[in-house]
Order: sequence, then C-alpha cells, then structure tokens
Amino acid sequence: MFRPFKQNCDINKGRCFGYMPTLDGYIFREFLIPFSILAMTFTLLFLISDLFNDLSDFLEHTKEPGVAMLGVRYFIMKMPGNIRFVMPISVLLSCMYTVANLGRCREITAMRASGISLLRFGMPICFAALIVTGVNFWFNERIVPDCDANASYILEHLKDPAYERRMHSMLQYRSPDKARDWFFMDFSPRDRHKRVVLKQYKVASDGKRNIVWDIQAESAQEIPGDGWYFYNCLFTEYHPQIHIPGSPKFFSVRKFGYDSIPENTINIQNAIKSPDTLSTLEIYRILRSNPDMAPSLKSNYETLIYYRLAFPWCCFLCVFLGLPMAAKNERAGIFLSIVFAVAAIVIYHMMTEIFLVLGRQGYVYPCIGGLGPTFLFCLYSYLFVIRKSA
Repeated sequence: MFRPFKQNCDINKGRCFGYMPTLDGYIFREFLIPFSILAMTFTLLFLISDLFNDLSDFLEHTKEPGVAMLGVRYFIMKMPGNIRFVMPISVLLSCMYTVANLGRCREITAMRASGISLLRFGMPICFAALIVTGVNFWFNERIVPDCDANASYILEHLKDPAYERRMHSMLQYRSPDKARDWFFMDFSPRDRHKRVVLKQYKVASDGKRNIVWDIQAESAQEIPGDGWYFYNCLFTEYHPQIHIPGSPKFFSVRKFGYDSIPENTINIQNAIKSPDTLSTLEIYRILRSNPDMAPSLKSNYETLIYYRLAFPWCCFLCVFLGLPMAAKNERAGIFLSIVFAVAAIVIYHMMTEIFLVLGRQGYVYPCIGGLGPTFLFCLYSYLFVIRKSA
C-alpha cells in the first residue's frame, strides 16, 4: 500500500508553515545550483577585472626575481574582498532565477493552490541566505582586512622597495588621554624602534598641557606583559611651576611599566593603518581607547563599524527583495526578473556608497551613513513580502 511522505501540512486548514522536507529540499537544491555557478562566475569576472587593472604593474618588473609568485599572491589576496560583493549579487540573482524558473513551470501556482504562501515557499532560500550572511560576515572580519592590507603592501612595495621603511619613518603618535607624545624616527613593529622621543604631559582641567618630563632614546622596545624599555637614553625632568628643563640624566636602560605608559605597539601601529584594513573589533578598541578623538576621525570609524555590521545582511535581505519581484513577473519570464534584480543591485550599491561617504565625512550621523540603505531596503522588502503573501 502506498503511503505518502508526511509533509506536516494539512491543505484543508489553509496556509502551511510547517517543515516539509521533500519540498524544502527540492527548493534548496534548485537555489543552490545557480548560486554556485553565479558565485564562481562573478568571482572569475572580478579576477579578470583585477588582472586588467593591475597586471601591467607586475609586467613592468618581470626582470625582478620572484615577481611571478608575488603577482599570484597579490591576485589571491584580492579575491576575498571581491567575494564579499559577489555573495549578495549571487543570492539575489539565484533567488530570482529559482522563483522565475519554478513560476514558468507553474510549480509556484501549484504550491499556492496547496496552501503554501510565498513567504513559506522562500524559507529554504532564506536559510541558505542566512548561511551566506554568516560566511560574508566572517569574510569581512577575519579575512578581508588582512588580505586587503597585504595586497596593498605587495603593490606599493613593488612600486617602491622602500615603501615599508618610508611608512614607518618619522612616525608621530599622541596617546588617547593626550598625556604623551611619541616620535619614532624608525618605527619597527617586530623589533626595536630607533631614535625614539617621548614627552609626558600633565593635562589640566581646561585642556592645557604642561610638560613633566621627556626621554630621548637611541632605541626602545615594548616587552609584552612587562612594559617599555628605553636604551641609551637621556631622561629630563621639568620644573613643575615654570616648566623649564632640568639636568638630563643618562640611562643605559630605563624601564616604564604599563601603569606609566599604557600604550602598546599594536595600538600605535593601528593608528597609522587605513581604517579599511582594520577589523571591526580593532576599530571598536580604537574608539574605546580614544574618547577624545577628533569628531571627523570618529565619524569615519563609527560609520565604518555600522557599515561592516549591516552589509553582510544584504545577502539575507536579497531574498525578501527577490521573492516578490520574481513572483510578480513570473509570467513575464526569467529575463524581466533578472532586469529587476540588476536594477535593485545597482540602486542598493549606489545608495550604500553615497551614504557611506556622507557618514564618513560627517554630513550625516554615522548610524545613518552605515545602516541607512540597508534599513530602507529592509523596510521596503518586508512590506512588499507581506503584501504579496497576504
């Protein structure tokens, strides 16, 4: 006797929102195939674009040893940054293709006649998009900043072999509490810093700074967990009232604990990096340790944080935007659905770039600059799904 597979859905009771393994697995498979193809295709297209833009820089240095492997490494490092943009595009186009293809075969009509709403039909695609959102967020935090920094370093070092030394020479840094000014003639993230000058100030309630002491060292080094060591240095104290220097004292080694100098090499190094090459956690730590940061720089960092938190969710948002758009045009065919998808992608990315620039420049609040486009598209797609699912 034939016993049908239980789908946890009674069509006589109207709409169905229960788990339906056969249908869910079928829709998930139909979505996964075009998504995989589109993700690989767009990644390849982005790679070809990078080759056209940057390959000439490597061809100019073909006589240098190891430039071929350096070029391969550079283009590999560029791929994660491209993949984070490929994912939402692939999700949206795959969602619309799947819905349009099923609509062309009248399968969506059959599902609706069985009491399955558009929102319930898209649950497997939503689940897949949620996984892609998590992967995209992981890419943005763990892989993209380091890869972008390495790719930028490779290209700049190829053009100028002294690039790293030039970036770390004549480095100035002010502590978050404005109590210390650093000057590094040669900053080294992995070794001793050469020719270091440190000035300690006492900051009054009105913001006026009075120098307390300064130290000029031949070299300095931070020992993690122990503190700062200054070698072959001159230590000079200043008069507390008239602020004139006293007699300098020579030390072969002078140590300061973290209670006196809380800065570390990583904080100083991050201060000279581009915010785009820092993770969200690193940016948050910079903001937390610099409460008196300049408003323009603070807007830049805060907008970038909101953008980093919002952008991965556009992968999930694409499903709620793509489902009703494709279902609305299922009779017009797949081509019209793809046209709508491309238009939605262009509009969203244009709004994202515009709001991002406005937020980083301080023309709008950072939360609006980072979250604005995603929130607007979320609101629009949510209302659109409710209207189509009613």
